Amino acid sequence: MPRTLLVYNPVAGRYPSRMLTERAADVLEKSGWQVKIETATDGSHIATLARQAVRENLDSIIIVGGDGSLNKALPGLVGTDTALGVLPAGTANVWAKELGLPGLSWTRWDALEESARRLVVGKVEWVDVGKCNDKFFLLWSGIGLDAFIVHRIEPRKQWEKNFTLVRYAASAVWGASRWKGINLRVETADVHLEGTFMLAEVSNIRLYAGGLATLSPEASLNDGLMELWLFDGDNLEDVLQQAWSLWSGSHINSQRVKSLRFDQVILESDTPLYLQLDGEPELGGERVEISVLHKAMKVLVPEQAPDSLFQIDHQVM
Repeated sequence: MPRTLLVYNPVAGRYPSRMLTERAADVLEKSGWQVKIETATDGSHIATLARQAVRENLDSIIIVGGDGSLNKALPGLVGTDTALGVLPAGTANVWAKELGLPGLSWTRWDALEESARRLVVGKVEWVDVGKCNDKFFLLWSGIGLDAFIVHRIEPRKQWEKNFTLVRYAASAVWGASRWKGINLRVETADVHLEGTFMLAEVSNIRLYAGGLATLSPEASLNDGLMELWLFDGDNLEDVLQQAWSLWSGSHINSQRVKSLRFDQVILESDTPLYLQLDGEPELGGERVEISVLHKAMKVLVPEQAPDSLFQIDHQVM
């Protein structure tokens, strides 16, 4: 009998979902899972609950929340046998979109139950985790304009999350009008380069920008490598052009975009760097070191997830 800790984050996303969490727990229990529900008070509490799940030798901890909530669980789970799962109730839910799980919305109140049904017939995968200085990330580590915007809009009250796209767009235009780019020195095992960039994005997954754009179409979650995307530019016109190339997918072949695959990278600047990890604001300093921890954590994956995301045989639950 799989044993899981179901963690409900009441401040994640746009919808009050305690009752929906209980309905999803009922789906898991009827499928033979042993479920305990905990309400998280904040991000540090999620980290504590993740460590508790490991101490109790639980098979998994499932977060009812979004990408930021998942990020808070990473320190307690990396290198353990307790898998991380999600019932998407956050604002963007990009990790869930990557795996093929339906997100909670005003028109889909049964999404948590449906996601629970998909997880109980799913699989367990070992995936890579990024380490940025001393902090972990699962989806991205971003430096530059996107991190600047994240620092401007986070944290948000729950009611504000109903206007996320509008507020993000307004912040992006305001930030881009004042953005002068960042002078970066980039070093991997094989590449040394310098330049002025509007954005430097390390991606472990394919999707980006709330799941509306595909940044790394060939990304694999367990190949021991991540991709660094460098978008050049230092003014509003550059930002608009690069944004269009990203949304249209033409950035793949653009002469103004560089892509590097790496297992370790160092990024340096002469000024402090704005940094975001999985969409959460972090302090960056003037030097950022990022390494890939190969197959460092277990995750729960629905059978609808694209097989091309994984390069190893999976374990059926």
